[in-house]
Amino acid sequence: MTQVKYKVDAHVATITLNDGENRFNPDFINAFLGVLDEIENATDATTLVVTSSHEKIFSNGIDLKWLVPVIQKNDLALAKDFFYLLNRMFKRIATYPLVTVAGISGHAFAGGAIMSCAFDFRFMRSDRGYFCFPEVDLGIPFLPGMNELLKKAMPMHMVAYMIYTGARLTADQCVDHHIVHRACPIDTLMTETMEFAMAVNKRRSVVAEMKKRLNHAIVHAIDIQDVPYIESGQFNIG
Repeated sequence: MTQVKYKVDAHVATITLNDGENRFNPDFINAFLGVLDEIENATDATTLVVTSSHEKIFSNGIDLKWLVPVIQKNDLALAKDFFYLLNRMFKRIATYPLVTVAGISGHAFAGGAIMSCAFDFRFMRSDRGYFCFPEVDLGIPFLPGMNELLKKAMPMHMVAYMIYTGARLTADQCVDHHIVHRACPIDTLMTETMEFAMAVNKRRSVVAEMKKRLNHAIVHAIDIQDVPYIESGQFNIG
């Protein structure tokens, strides 16, 4: 099974995350990054849509079944490499030279919700799925770069509410709080997402420069502020 696949229709490239719950481990992230590189370098697409093939999950975030044993074995080098790779994915999406749209087709939990914040726009399935950061209950503080990604996608008072309570929001609640652009039943989610994407066709060079300026705080946090936390090897997971 191909973990990440894509197609191009006119100027829109559509990536489908195709690895079950689309949990983040090195194989999945590298596959995703490879497809992002291919779309940028081998196509003329100017808008990117990302969705999931799972019937009820967009992404459940970090693959703890992979990561927890790594940490328990005290393989800090591998754990550090993973968090740098995770940050590379977040940064890549936030600075990608195409307008990006997440078609959130189900649950977006933890790292999956953080990843969705890296996109420029979010459409979310209204009849199933929650948007949630459960890290407060798991005892996992966010890295500074993750916090900046959240602030990119939602008002600061909602960032505080979501990370301190671990609340689960429906798509309609996400619309009310300006986290997602539109809530749609699953039958129309991709139609409405694609209609929006097709209506946006902007020059890559302009989009890339705008993102460089607009998302500077995210890049700085990932490149500078996250490093001492990762290098400390203090991973409060499991």
